[in-house]
Amino acid sequence: MPHESPGLDEVDLRILEVLREDSRTPFLEIARRLGMSEAAVRKRVRALVERGVVRRFTVEVDPAGLGYRAVAVVGVDVDPPRLLEVAQRLCELEGVRSVSITSGDHSIMAEVWTRDSRELTRLLSEGIGSIEGVRRVCPAIVLEKLKG
Repeated sequence: MPHESPGLDEVDLRILEVLREDSRTPFLEIARRLGMSEAAVRKRVRALVERGVVRRFTVEVDPAGLGYRAVAVVGVDVDPPRLLEVAQRLCELEGVRSVSITSGDHSIMAEVWTRDSRELTRLLSEGIGSIEGVRRVCPAIVLEKLKG
């Protein structure tokens, strides 16, 4: 594990590592891997959820498996007073899968999935680009996702 986390011990971090790899891993399997009881794992996971360390259990989907052949990470530059408003509008657009307010080169980063490049172009220009307060849209087509 990379570093110590406040209030988490090594066992918590190891449980989180297993769940990050596959959130469907049964508690019995986690217990076997870590040499502890299933009840102890269940109790620790419940505590992690209650503390907000684990926000949800989810599934990772391959966009191509759903017919999305154009995936892009999009930097969006906005007028500072409109940052939160633009971010919320992005969250409402079909095809936008994630939205993060960031520091660095762009105020907002979004991941978008579309059926093809024509649909991507339309989303970038008529969707994202038309939101009041958006100054610039900077897409980067994802060629291959290696992690996460």
